[in-house]
Amino acid sequence: MMATVLKNISEIRRFFHRNEDPIYFISATNFNLLGLDEWVKNFKYICYIDCYGGKHPNVFCPSEQPHAEFQSIEDINNYLLQHKEVIDFIKRRGGKPKFVFLMFDEETERLSKELGATVWFPKAKLRQNMDNKIETVRIGNKAGVPSVPNALSEVKDYEHLKKICDKENLGHDLVLQSAYGDSGHTTFFIKNEADFRRHESEIVGQGEIKIMKRIDCRGSAIEACATREGTIVGPLMTELVGFKELTPYRGGWCGNEILATAFPPKVREKARDLTFKFGEQLRKEGYRGYFELDFLIDKKTGDLWLGELNPRITGASSMTNHAAFAHADAPLFLFHLLEFSKKKFDLDVDELNSRWADPEMIDGWSQMVIKHTEDSVDICTTAPETGIYKMLEDGRVVFDRFDYHRRAVESENEAFFLRILQPGDYRYEGADIGILVTRGRSMTKSFQLNERAKKWIHGIKSGVDGKPLPTAQAGPELSDPAFKIL
Repeated sequence: MMATVLKNISEIRRFFHRNEDPIYFISATNFNLLGLDEWVKNFKYICYIDCYGGKHPNVFCPSEQPHAEFQSIEDINNYLLQHKEVIDFIKRRGGKPKFVFLMFDEETERLSKELGATVWFPKAKLRQNMDNKIETVRIGNKAGVPSVPNALSEVKDYEHLKKICDKENLGHDLVLQSAYGDSGHTTFFIKNEADFRRHESEIVGQGEIKIMKRIDCRGSAIEACATREGTIVGPLMTELVGFKELTPYRGGWCGNEILATAFPPKVREKARDLTFKFGEQLRKEGYRGYFELDFLIDKKTGDLWLGELNPRITGASSMTNHAAFAHADAPLFLFHLLEFSKKKFDLDVDELNSRWADPEMIDGWSQMVIKHTEDSVDICTTAPETGIYKMLEDGRVVFDRFDYHRRAVESENEAFFLRILQPGDYRYEGADIGILVTRGRSMTKSFQLNERAKKWIHGIKSGVDGKPLPTAQAGPELSDPAFKIL
């Protein structure tokens, strides 16, 4: 008989192993919640891209139907929810469906309701408000989580910007961010008027802008889940940012590492404490469930500054949910599902957080999001398939076997590759080729790509080929070709 109140991790795990409600992760790929289907009975993925060539038993990809040009991942999800094959699949499986998404909007909520489904996330309107970088600063201030010295203001022109900075003592070497947007797309590095002119149309008339003093820092990421019993905090991860081998976007996120010793103990402890405080403030603001914070760590002082909030699962979620602590207890996202299941639970969050802070609970992994970095457009004819790859002694990378478990990687000479770019797709600057997951680090102690990582990137990219566009073909719409799909 199922307990009325779940009182420990074992009962929570059993609750989901016996789950009868159909739960769906609907997204471009299943990457963000990779492996969660093995923790939750009746958990399925509905995806636009089939990364597995039909070999994954819990991934459903409908056939391609005519659709408007996608401008966002929300567009992809709304397309999927109106696809007849998806509707038939959900109805055929019956039950009371629950949906989780990487991104969704109010149209997604409407379409979900039409299908009789419940979205297991806070409302899109609340999430959008939280996702506003200006609002994030204000929430952080209320929680006692400081942001890099900044001013929040509209900007009329360069002279106006200088006046704001002089008043707030920020200097003139600046980082500006608009309220919304992907990393690398709406972050502007401004040292002088020429820099400002280059991005003027993206700054002036865009409402309040976050104007930050530029610091020399390292990026980091940490995920957590705000539950009714308190905020559960995952480990602090490094961020791979702007490596030209991986991304054409300066300042663009391109991967993470998870390892116990990436940062000094004091930094890890501080990040966990600030994340807990931020999560408790989110609960007061009405938000609950999964979220991620970026922290900027000053290289000189070690000070931690709040970077941004992602009120959702993220590209780093796969790292959090596959670390050793997740296998020892439960993936962090399981607590998100628990929060929305309405099942009563009584959990000692402080004890859990203390256990997850133990370095022994963290094993070393890294992931690299590999994009096409050349300024060229063609049609992909060949791309490495999903599976386990080996690096030979001479540095060549070869396919070894199909698998959809990243834990199948046995050593640092093996890696799991998830293919995003499919034969027949346009290959353009910024197009996602795939994600490579390896054991161990991909960066040096000074946070530069290590030689092993460079060989892996070269090896995977060497397996991608394309053919020129037909002369009569103008190519894809490339005004904003690289919206986030992970």
